[in-house]
Amino acid sequence: MTVYESDLPGVGKKHEIELHGDERLVVVTHNTGKREVYRRKNADSDAEKLFELSDGLARTVGTVLEGAYFQPVATENIETVLGGNALIEWYEVPEGSELAGETIKEADVRRRAGVSIIAVEHGDEVTPNPDPGAGVRAGDTVVVIGSREEVDTFNELFIDMGDADGGVDVDADRGDGI
Repeated sequence: MTVYESDLPGVGKKHEIELHGDERLVVVTHNTGKREVYRRKNADSDAEKLFELSDGLARTVGTVLEGAYFQPVATENIETVLGGNALIEWYEVPEGSELAGETIKEADVRRRAGVSIIAVEHGDEVTPNPDPGAGVRAGDTVVVIGSREEVDTFNELFIDMGDADGGVDVDADRGDGI
């Protein structure tokens, strides 16, 4: 899937997302925050307006679509790009990880990988902004924030651990597992 971005001077930005065949979803984000969503059947056809959203509603819908409220499929890793090089990723801690059975401080996550663990989920219990003394167990989900490079390093050190079967790699082109 490819996303094309173009500036619309005086209006905002346009993003076109490849769907199947020549079909594209077109999202126009106005400088005011308003979003207009269109569908274009092929390169030669006019775009058909599907709906319009306010800035706040677009963000809420985006959060729902991203899976922040509900994950319909058990995935080990999820990615949220914040802009620039900053992103948030969710990882399930595998058996055998240096992080499993340690505290965040003992695993020395920040110094070794450069990321910060901003939440730990154990079963139905979520600890936001965990203390460095918080323990992490195999099967827990950790949410990390950092640059692309830092997140990749965290993944290599604590999730994949140099083993190709260590994590789910949804985006094989990047090799960092999302």
